[in-house]
Amino acid sequence: MTDNNDALYAAFKARDARFDGRFFVGISSTGIYCRPVCRARQPKRENCTFYPTAAEAEQAGYRPCLLCRPELAPGSSITDATANLVYRAARSLEENCGSGQNLEEIAARLGCTDRHLRRVFTAEYHVSPIQYLQTCRLLLAKNLLTDTNLTVLEVAMAAGFGSLRRFNDLFKKHYHLSPTALRKSASGRRPHDGSVTLALGYRPPYRWEEMLNFLAARAITGVEIVKDGEYLRTAHFATTEGKHVYGCVRVKHRASQNALAVTVSESLLPVLPQVLARVRHLFDLYCAPDEIYQTLQVMNDIRPGLCVLGTRVPGCFDAFEMATRAVLGQQITVKAASTLAARIVGAYGTPVQIGIEGLSHVFPSPEDILALDGPIESHLGPLGVIAARARTIHDLAQAFAQGKINFGLCSQPEEEMKKLTAICGIGNWTAQYIAMRAMEWPDAFLETDAGVKKALQPHTPKELLRMAEAWRPWRSYATVNLWNTLGG
Repeated sequence: MTDNNDALYAAFKARDARFDGRFFVGISSTGIYCRPVCRARQPKRENCTFYPTAAEAEQAGYRPCLLCRPELAPGSSITDATANLVYRAARSLEENCGSGQNLEEIAARLGCTDRHLRRVFTAEYHVSPIQYLQTCRLLLAKNLLTDTNLTVLEVAMAAGFGSLRRFNDLFKKHYHLSPTALRKSASGRRPHDGSVTLALGYRPPYRWEEMLNFLAARAITGVEIVKDGEYLRTAHFATTEGKHVYGCVRVKHRASQNALAVTVSESLLPVLPQVLARVRHLFDLYCAPDEIYQTLQVMNDIRPGLCVLGTRVPGCFDAFEMATRAVLGQQITVKAASTLAARIVGAYGTPVQIGIEGLSHVFPSPEDILALDGPIESHLGPLGVIAARARTIHDLAQAFAQGKINFGLCSQPEEEMKKLTAICGIGNWTAQYIAMRAMEWPDAFLETDAGVKKALQPHTPKELLRMAEAWRPWRSYATVNLWNTLGG
């Protein structure tokens, strides 16, 4: 990405939002580094050095620009890293920067040694994983200092520094000013109301209405609501100390800033990086829409308007919640599946008091389902769930609780899908759907899906599979484009 410096300077000069987050510009005349979209007076070409990550720019001695705020840049998409392992490691470091999880634990979860992870990570990003993690923490802290009224101590803890002294020392060393000085220079912070609001950037365009329509149609009563152009939901996490925390997450579109405004209950501050990671996943903020459209625009040769630039794949906030709802939705309508999910929430979800009408419960965890006495059919049957699907949900809960299947960002989603289809009651459609939304698998395709067949009628599923070969590796995005032509 940073081999052709003339091309990068041209993108920087044009303030091209398509490159936001894909490289950063170190400016020797000022000692700061900027996003490609920075509105400040532009430097001369000879004063610019280009870096693939903010971490590398900081290790080179540059401080983040206070105008364009590199902490707001969208993250790298999966196609940006030549090594998929490195990409997954970077995402894991971002998500766990506040948890105190060490590199050995992250490497083990990725299926490699910490020594190998250090080697390939440094070769790809030119910084060590620890340096990358440190930058994630510093940028999250900078974001909190600028946009919230949290105390400096609360910021330090939320960003994962462990101590106020360590936070102050590192912040001054890297940014040449104290956290308190940055706080004084910031303006327009929200009044203290029991929540914090941060911005998460994306690469435009973004089809926000289509995303909201998809989520609204599948919202589970008591857990999620979509109203007034916003998405709201309850959230439940367990901290590294085993403490359970509950709260609310609200997401609003800031189209003029190419960002989503994410409001999080202060009760969720101990797990803030995980909350933000799930929001990024749910709303597909790592997407590089122009790159995907280059491949999928051939869909418009079939019928104009089949593929629209800026379409995202809806991810999920809670993988078990989404997988359970996918099982409930087999061979019934979207509305009927939502009704069954709401009954399960009412019977076995955990009640919460967060002060927002329509949000009353968190979805039951796998452990909640497994803790039910007697046959699962005796619990879910009276709610309208047929026996076969009740047993499938129980087996899914076991897979989650025992870690038999990787339901997150994984290196071999095809292998995880094979494990899924080994569960009685899960066929190819359900496995592909779960991989698309939970595992961030960009190449899932649901050729037997009623909506896909309707959008491309009168083609048969076999013909659809052959047709979709031209859409690899973005068939998940093709699928959502087809659904959008039907109104979600």
